[in-house]
This record gives sequence, structure tokens and C-alpha cells, in this order.
Amino acid sequence: MSSLDTTMGHSAPSHAEDNYLTHAHGIKSWLLTLDHKRIGVMYLCSTVGALMLGGVFALLLRTKLLTPGPGILDMSHDTYNRMFTLHGAIMVFLFIIPAIPGALGNFVLPIMLGAKDVAFPKLNLASYYLWVFGAVFFVTAMVAGSIDTGWTFYTPYSVTTPANGVIWATMGVFILGFSSIFTGLNFIVTIHKLRAEGMTWFRMPLFLWAIYSTSVIQVLATPVLAITVLLLTVERTLHVGIFDPSLGGDPVLFQHFFWFYSHPAVYIMILPGFGIISEIVGVHSRKHVFGYRFIAFSSLAIALLGFLVWGHHLFTSGQSALASVIFSAITFTIAIPSAIKIFNWLATMYKSSLQLTTPMWYAFGFIVLFVIGGLTGLFLAAMAVDIHLHDTYFVVAHFHYVMVGGTLLALFGGLYHWWPKMFGRMYNEMWGKVGAVLVTIGFNVTFFPQFVMGTRGMPRRYFTYLPEFQAFHIASTLGAYLLGFGIVLAFANLAIGAFRGRKASANPWGGATLEWECSSPPPHDNFAVTPTAHDPYDFAHLSYDEKTDGYVARRS
Repeated sequence: MSSLDTTMGHSAPSHAEDNYLTHAHGIKSWLLTLDHKRIGVMYLCSTVGALMLGGVFALLLRTKLLTPGPGILDMSHDTYNRMFTLHGAIMVFLFIIPAIPGALGNFVLPIMLGAKDVAFPKLNLASYYLWVFGAVFFVTAMVAGSIDTGWTFYTPYSVTTPANGVIWATMGVFILGFSSIFTGLNFIVTIHKLRAEGMTWFRMPLFLWAIYSTSVIQVLATPVLAITVLLLTVERTLHVGIFDPSLGGDPVLFQHFFWFYSHPAVYIMILPGFGIISEIVGVHSRKHVFGYRFIAFSSLAIALLGFLVWGHHLFTSGQSALASVIFSAITFTIAIPSAIKIFNWLATMYKSSLQLTTPMWYAFGFIVLFVIGGLTGLFLAAMAVDIHLHDTYFVVAHFHYVMVGGTLLALFGGLYHWWPKMFGRMYNEMWGKVGAVLVTIGFNVTFFPQFVMGTRGMPRRYFTYLPEFQAFHIASTLGAYLLGFGIVLAFANLAIGAFRGRKASANPWGGATLEWECSSPPPHDNFAVTPTAHDPYDFAHLSYDEKTDGYVARRS
């Protein structure tokens, strides 16, 4: 029997009595746990809470925008400004950036590597509590003072508004930055040092390549944001002229610092989603991922080029024409590794044994939304077009298609893909697919009209608008409510499945990566026997077993 058959042929039983959920009981055992799986679940619950809070703010904003002026909510312009600031800041810093690395990255990465845990379990728990601490600062900012700067905290807005709210919020970002850095450092060391026997770099699942690339960005870019918000806080408290023009500072300098972090942060948000889609497409197509090395290297290329394109956010800031031309050219270049992934996923699905499962429906939705977001990004990369579209609803739509649509659908795809592994139970497939369709349609109805509004000159972040734009805003608002309903339905289906769903086998989808070799849910130490790595997308040795309702390896 080959080493591959030995490993796969002795998979753990579907429901081991001692798994990570039952290993220790009580709230304290969870709050003080060093088990990466429990920390991943805590991240999931916390970031979903942030999503719901940010989503409520979004629905309030869209409800107000049904009509020009104060609207049916009788919302003042000051309340509107505070509302969209909190919506953006909560969604970006508390949900989009940490959700996939914190939840699915923590849960899946060590098991995919064949390891018992991450390299630094205590640092992992500390990273989670830093996230909680930063979130508390954000909530305090909501109570302590008004923040109407937008989620970017641009100066001079952030140096002229009341100090209390700005200081609480920026200190929250500062603390969240440490959480992100520690998580990225932990993942990098884990991938370097704890890979299973036989797992070379080119036997790593593509999700691990994506998480590795994301972690590099987290470690290298996040300190720039942390220093920037710290300088802003120092300026507000000590009145030192750094960004405030009235004190001799330069407000454009803040934008350079902020976007030097925040454009790489765009890929902190989307790269893990790319990794999830690679896994879903490979497993549910029952076919080896086409162009494995190209997809792996494209993740690294995106991480590298992401540091070189921040200036396309400043085309209208007065920077030199030469700098703008260079930034525009590099921005077009970064579309290449993103396109490689799309074409390779489509090539993988071509003439495959495609299984139209719920994760695959989310993968389809992700590809559609990301293609729309990516193509519209090319318009914004062209300087002449960007001058017209800058600070319009076109930018809002593009940002949401890439970041929110991409991250949200990838997160749902990953949850539906690994949920049987996480909780040992299946969900309702029909309602899973209904949720995927509602989320995808609702998202498009919400944001596609905003492309049209932007091309016609509708400015973003405005409290009111001309009557000619009302039909588009009504469509966006109706789409937002449909999207919100789809999100709630998708999460409800997962939650019900975790408690009442039928028991899942160890390998319900027929995956060939190492996480499918342990029980569902995994034991405390992940594996009863240390596994040996093999080709993560070799499905030829797997066959469906009706008795276990899952896939098992054929013995030689």
C-alpha cells in the first residue's frame, strides 16, 4: 500500500467522541482556550456580529435615501454623516479584514497543514482579544462622541470634528492593527515550520497560498496604518502640526500614508476569498485545479503589486503627472494575476464533473461579482475617466463589488464548504441555494444602479440628491433589503444545521486535502495519527461510500 493510501485509508471516524466542541465544557474553557478551532469559532461569531451591526447601519442609510432630504426617517445631515462613517468603519475594520483569516483561517489552516495547532497558540488567543478590545473602542466611539469623517478618517475632517469620537475610533484601529499583525505573523511561521511530512510548497492547498500572501501584507503594511492613526491622535491631543494645515501640516500626506496601507488591505480582504474559491472549484468540480502554480504565484504577485498602486486613489490630489501615469500603469498590471485566477477557475470547471452544491453556487456568484468589480476598476485606473468618476457613486459600487461582494460570497462559500467539518452536521441544501441566489441577486440590485448614478454625476456620501436619481436609489434600497434577508437566511440555515442537521461524514464532498482526513468535527489535537501530505487536488483515489454517506480512499 502506498503512503497516500495508508494515510487516506485510515481516516478518523466521522464522529469521534472527544472532539474540539466536547473536549472541555463551560464558558471559561472557551474564553481561555488555546485551541485554534475554538478561537476560529469565536472569531466567526464576533465578526458576524460586526457584520450585522454594520448591516443595520447600511439599511438605515438606504431607507433614508429612498427620498431626497431628511426622508421617511427624518434623519439630519449630521446623523447621516455619522451613520455612514460607522457603517464603513465597522464593516472594513471589524468584519471584512478579519473575518476570513480570523475565522476560517484559524480553523482550517493548521488542519490543512497536518499540524496540531498554530505555531504560537497563546499569541493566537491574544490576537482575538485584541480584536475584541479594538471593537470595544469602536463601540465607545459611538457613545462618546460623533464621528462624521468617513471610514478613512481623512484630514481635515478628522482634525476639525470633536476629538472624543475620533480619538476613540483611531485608537480602536490602532489596537486592531496589532491583532492583524500578530495573526499574520502566526500564520507565516505556522506555514513555514509546521507543514506535514511530504508537504512541499507546491503540495500546499491554494487556500494556504492565499493566506500566506495575505499574512505578508498584514505584517508589512499594517504598521503604516498604525503609525498614521497614532500620529493623528498625537496631533489631536498635543496640537502638533502633522496633517492639520492650520498647524502647518499636510492633509494629503495623511492620504498617502492611509492608502499605502489601505490598498494592500484591499487584498487582505480579497486574497483569502480567492483561496476559498480555489478550494471550492477544485473539490466540487472533481478535477485537479488547472494551472496550480500560476494561481499560487498570482497570489504572491497580487501581494507584491498591492504595495505599488496606492497613488491611484490620489489622481485628483495634485500629485505630479508622472507619478499618476506610473500608478495608472501599475494598476492595470495588477489586473493580470487576478484575471489568471478567473480563467484558471473556469478552465478547471470546463468538462469537469461539476457538482451544483451550495458552496459552488456561492463560487459562481463570487466570480460574477468579482469580474464586474475588476472590470469597473479598469475605468478608475484610467486617469482621464477617473477625473469624472472620482468621488461618485461609481466608486461606491466598484468598492462594494470587489470588497464586500467578493469577501461576503467567499465567506459564505467557505462556511458552507467547511461547515460539516466544523460542526459535524449538514445543513439544508435547498435553503442554502436559495440563500446564495438571494444574496447574489440582492447585491446586484443594490449596487449595479449605483454605477449608472456615478456615470451621471451623483456624488457619493451626499445626504440628499436631485429628483432624477430617485428611481435608482429606490432600486438600491429594495436590493439592500433583499440582500439583508438573504444574509440572514444563509446564516440561519447554517445555525439550524449545526444543531439539527443530519450527521456529516468525515469527507462529505470528496476533498483530497488533509482537513478531510480527520473526523467531523475534528478532535482536540486534529489527528489521531500524523498524516502524510499528497497532491491536494488528486481525486482519483477517492470513491463514494453509501454506508458512511461520504468519500473514502480506495485501498491498493
